[in-house]
Amino acid sequence: MPMALQYLVRAALCLLFSVGAAVSPTVELGCNKYTGVAKPYGITQWLGMRYAAPPVGQLRFMPPEDTSCNGALQVADTHGKICLETQGDPADNRTSEDCLFLDVYAPTNATSHAKLPVFFFIQGGGFNSNSNPDLDGRGLITASGHSIIVVTFNYRVGPYGFITDGDAITPNNGLRDQRKALEWVQKYISRFGGDPDHVVLGGDSAGAASISLQMAAFGGRDDHLFDAAAAESVSFATVLTIKESQYQYDNLAIQAGCVAANSLACLKSKTAEELQTVNSPIPYPGAAQAPLYMWNPVIDNDIIRDYTYKAFDEGKFVKVPAIFGDDTNGGTIFTPRDTSTLAESDSFLKSQFPYLSLEQLGKINDLYPKQNDTCPSAGCYWRQVSDVYGQMRYMCPGLYISSAMTRHGVARSYSYRYDVEDPAQVAQGLGVPHTVELNAIFGPENLGYAGSAPASYYRNGTNAAVVPVIQAYWTSFIRSFDPNRYRYPGSAIWEVWSERAQDRLLFETGGKTRMELVDDTTRRRCEYFYSIGLDIRQ
Repeated sequence: MPMALQYLVRAALCLLFSVGAAVSPTVELGCNKYTGVAKPYGITQWLGMRYAAPPVGQLRFMPPEDTSCNGALQVADTHGKICLETQGDPADNRTSEDCLFLDVYAPTNATSHAKLPVFFFIQGGGFNSNSNPDLDGRGLITASGHSIIVVTFNYRVGPYGFITDGDAITPNNGLRDQRKALEWVQKYISRFGGDPDHVVLGGDSAGAASISLQMAAFGGRDDHLFDAAAAESVSFATVLTIKESQYQYDNLAIQAGCVAANSLACLKSKTAEELQTVNSPIPYPGAAQAPLYMWNPVIDNDIIRDYTYKAFDEGKFVKVPAIFGDDTNGGTIFTPRDTSTLAESDSFLKSQFPYLSLEQLGKINDLYPKQNDTCPSAGCYWRQVSDVYGQMRYMCPGLYISSAMTRHGVARSYSYRYDVEDPAQVAQGLGVPHTVELNAIFGPENLGYAGSAPASYYRNGTNAAVVPVIQAYWTSFIRSFDPNRYRYPGSAIWEVWSERAQDRLLFETGGKTRMELVDDTTRRRCEYFYSIGLDIRQ
């Protein structure tokens, strides 16, 4: 049977995946009851359901707790509030400290016995914001032939999710929120037609970093919360210990006027608006500028027991099929466009990675020469510092994880590079920027609060063709842990990663795909970053 016909037949059969009555829009979740909304395109959505108690008052800065009971039927037709972000506007009514909500999207004709695969997406934002809230699962479900369920959610960020005082505050509560949401999925997703034994983690940027951290959580302990993972632009930031991060707590307490004996009680007594007024980043000790993202997970010898490089090197992670990949120009949206000297480039890097030594900066400068000697002085080093930052923080860590998984016996480890150029982004000098593939994976119409996709991704755009291609790979992986089984007709076979060959799938402009080898220059640069990863606390 021709592959195109196979694809159509499989999509049609997905509509017949089960027998029996469809799941009711009204679901009972313990002592709470929600009713969802059935949409005309065959998907029912439940928006704004609580997966944890409101983390306010005495629960501020504390681990997530179970939701309380609500005897009334709750109509789940509105997204929950977005978690407060670092430097966020205190008057923004779209955000709130009470933000631990999730959304479920499921085929309307799913039954309680359907056991559909579940895609659990962790949004990014550098652990300082919820940068992709309210993503709509419609595009992926439709691309799968209505054969999967999509779950999205908010988790605490900034000081609300990642402050610690070395004493009364449990560290890494943002990661604990994620785990709480995963536990909710294990307990309740079958009531929406989902299979708790077939959960695939998804995530971009800090969401992809969260995937790596959840894989390595508790020393790689497998609590059977997920069964595969697809990570877009995993991020290896500077990871501090509890002691090293104490200056962050101290500064917030000072700025909030909480320098009395019981500073924590004082911080808990403040309104969210009062805290937001002083919720701004400060430099790492010894750095000249504040980092882009100050609040981050810390090593607490509990949920995070070591640096990510070391955890994966030693095989202390949950062994599941996984996709890890990145964009060609992952650093361009972060680095200052007016970087005009090598000194300014080095200063930016030192502000993000304060443990870089002068010798290491010198070696990096050798590995990344200025690309264009004829460029004007203003911004002459923008691409140089962008390449360093993009590969040190995103691309090389992703390649390292792919290799570590292969070394430690994961048979299905896949890697990709996304090189789909949008004309407007190229004209801005951004190239193919950080996590731009999210627009294609979810579909350009389904980005919710995150904003509009580049024009080329919409119908009749120059990159419209990439949308069904990447969605087919992703939904195939979600359904079968194999991106090839239900891939789009004519797209390349996605070969598993080989540490020796270093072969990854290349997404090209216009929806083309092929396998490529990581080039020698990138290999050489990444090898150096691997060698200093522990030194600079990644």
